[in-house]
Amino acid sequence: MNVARTINNWRKYRQTVTELDRMTSRELHDLGIDRSDIRRVARTAVGF
Repeated sequence: MNVARTINNWRKYRQTVTELDRMTSRELHDLGIDRSDIRRVARTAVGF
């Protein structure tokens, strides 16, 4: 069960990173996110 949860969290993390990477710098700025913070934000969102 723990392995399945880890895989699911990894997928959510990758999806979040991908979606944020697709945003323009302006869109990220509007959300208060710097491009260099995308991975940290994704980790926090998933709970890593």
